[in-house]
Amino acid sequence: MFTRRDLLRAGALASAAPLSIGPLRAQADYPSGPIKAIAMFAPGTGADAKVRFYAHKLGEKTGKSVIVENRIGAMGNIATETVVRSKPDGYTIYIAPGSSMLAAAPQLFKKLSYDPVNDFEHITTLNYSAFALCVAANAPFETVGQLAAHLKQKGQEAFYASSAPPSVVAAEIFKQKFGLSTTEVKYRTQQNLYSDMFEGRIAFTWLDFISVAAHRKAGRLRLLCMACADRLKSAPDIPGAKEAGIDDLNIRNWWSVHVPAKTPKAVCDRLEALFNEIAVEPDTLKWLEINGSDPMPGNSKMLRELLIRETQDWAGYAKLAKLEAS
Repeated sequence: MFTRRDLLRAGALASAAPLSIGPLRAQADYPSGPIKAIAMFAPGTGADAKVRFYAHKLGEKTGKSVIVENRIGAMGNIATETVVRSKPDGYTIYIAPGSSMLAAAPQLFKKLSYDPVNDFEHITTLNYSAFALCVAANAPFETVGQLAAHLKQKGQEAFYASSAPPSVVAAEIFKQKFGLSTTEVKYRTQQNLYSDMFEGRIAFTWLDFISVAAHRKAGRLRLLCMACADRLKSAPDIPGAKEAGIDDLNIRNWWSVHVPAKTPKAVCDRLEALFNEIAVEPDTLKWLEINGSDPMPGNSKMLRELLIRETQDWAGYAKLAKLEAS
């Protein structure tokens, strides 16, 4: 029997149906318009080029424009906050070094206006690289052991350069491993750092492998090892930290994709599938090899777990290296 209650329930369901179809269709059609990719780096830098590469690939995949918007300043926080405050619809995405921008953020800043874990939907990882232990090409050191022996002999009269937090942490782990008292010199610009290193005032530094590629190719720098445990596939001639004798050092600079929290799951799933296709395509692998990075396809669950784990790791790094939050 069809009761009045059944009739009213059927009418309510019928009236509600049009309201639910719209969002579902919008998600199924994603993307239906231009996408904005937020970059924390200045245009023309190596890191900016990486954002633009993936943005271009996403545009090719979707047939929609993907516009890179550079939001520079506050050590990347301006870009991060821009994403957090954006509409959660999948049309603002963050292509960034999640290892240093999100995982390390709670240790680098006294006050954050966002939660690195819970204010985002975490899409997937893309690739990874590492910092490299660099000396001037005309220095007499061919191995980490030779450099450590020289520094041990010189004591506090030898100097090393630090810049980004991974550089500081890698140097501290290196010093503790070999019992070194080498004196740290902080640099705000790499131009001055390079000048002092080439002129022999600085014995070593740790720098992002991508940023030193040109100096290495030009024969101005020698790279003794990487800050990650094992060799990079894109740099098979450079030992990993474990092989070089720095057993406790394994810091990878991984890049990832994020969108604002509460972005619909269907949109997140679509982005995850697209970026994981891009991550292993032949032209992507070739581009990464040229630019000193290895592919790192993943998924949202893996990325979230990685972010939580490395956020905890950075608490230990900050204590070890005596990093002071700004």
